[in-house]
Amino acid sequence: MALPTMTEEQRKEALAKAAETRKKRAEVRAKIKAGKLSAKKAMDQRTDPVIGKMRVVQFITTFPGYGKAKAEKIMTTIGIPEGRRLAGLGEKQAAALVEALS
Repeated sequence: MALPTMTEEQRKEALAKAAETRKKRAEVRAKIKAGKLSAKKAMDQRTDPVIGKMRVVQFITTFPGYGKAKAEKIMTTIGIPEGRRLAGLGEKQAAALVEALS
C-alpha cells in the first residue's frame, strides 16, 4: 500500500499531532512510575486514544520492578499476544493484567 500524498501543511499538522500524542503518553508513563496512576485507573481510561494505543508490554514495563522478561511472562500467562495494545484487550485480559500488576 502506497503512502498518501500530503501537502507540506498536512505533513506539519500530522507531525505536530504525533508529537503531542507522544508527549501525553510520556506524561501518563511518568505518572505511573511516580505511583500517581494505578494499573486499575489506567486500564479504566484505555478508551482514551493516548492510553489505548499504548502497547501492553510498554505499559507493564512502566511499572517499577517490571522489565521486559517479567512483562513477557505476565503476557504469556494471561494469553496476551506480543504486539497487543491496551485498547485491544478483552475484559478478562484487562482484569487479569490489573490483578498481576497489583
